[in-house]
Amino acid sequence: MGNKIVTFGEIMLRLATPEHQRFTQATSLNATFGGGEANVAVSVANYGLEVEFVTRLPENDLGHSVIMDLRKHNVGTSHIIFGGKRLGIYFLETGAVARPSKVIYDRENSSIAEIKSGMINWDEVFAEASWFHWTGITPAISEGAADVCLEAVRAANSKGITVSCDLNYRKNLWKWGKKAGEVMPELVSCCDIILGNEEDAEKVFGIKAEDTIVSSGQIDASKYEQVCVSLMEKFPKARKVIITLRGSINADHNTWSGVLYDGKMLLTAPEYQITDIVDRVGGGDSFMGGLIYGLLTWPVDDQKALNFAVAASCLKHTIHGDYNMVSVSEVEQLMKGDASGRVVR
Repeated sequence: MGNKIVTFGEIMLRLATPEHQRFTQATSLNATFGGGEANVAVSVANYGLEVEFVTRLPENDLGHSVIMDLRKHNVGTSHIIFGGKRLGIYFLETGAVARPSKVIYDRENSSIAEIKSGMINWDEVFAEASWFHWTGITPAISEGAADVCLEAVRAANSKGITVSCDLNYRKNLWKWGKKAGEVMPELVSCCDIILGNEEDAEKVFGIKAEDTIVSSGQIDASKYEQVCVSLMEKFPKARKVIITLRGSINADHNTWSGVLYDGKMLLTAPEYQITDIVDRVGGGDSFMGGLIYGLLTWPVDDQKALNFAVAASCLKHTIHGDYNMVSVSEVEQLMKGDASGRVVR
């Protein structure tokens, strides 16, 4: 077994309105790429780890642009397959103050939505791997994507590879015939590390934290211990359950923290006040990227790994685009308490 991290999922063309404009105002859109598992791959590559992103792309200039973009960020692309007709797109209108952000998906019949079992050779993909990451977005895309995701987690289990998942419930995607609650349990039962937010566990598995109102901006981390315990009881393979805690005061101001449960104790990270959000899309992915790095770098210090993940994703909120373009030293600077934003000379 090597030390490579593998992620699998959809990468899309992201078309975002500039400067908080509404869709109905904008006369141009900023084009970048993004998607849950690709965002995680870019994060861990930024921290110096070896990572491979697996997907299916159309054999055209957009597909090749994706490959170039991933390579620019030191993400391996050698197991990406070509086929299908189109790259999925998502349109983003960035909110401000009391107006929330909006996303419109245009990803039906994308190349990865039409993926089928047997198209990816997971034995080859996992030859040098020690970690596999997927999110609940992938099985939501299509039945084929769900089947291939199950192939992947089973192959990873058979090789003793650590499997992590971000539950990532997207109600607008589960349209292919089965509900998340019918598909996700089998997939999540193969996982060692489970990440979710306060809504994911409730929407997918009916597991709810009592007496929590996210929109109040006040989040009591201890209320989430029972969610973690319930998830671990349901999925006994899991070694750690992590929940991101976002308090939404308005579209520009969130509180941000997280908890990690290892089956015995609940660890809580420091809480950050993120007062002028630049771009919160990809926040959970940047947390997962930081967590993977932290758990691999400090395998006996879960608190430090959790703190790294929260600090990394706090910084993501200052960066345009899906990707978290930060280094280990920048995250560690924030972990030490330097949130001044002073010019580094």
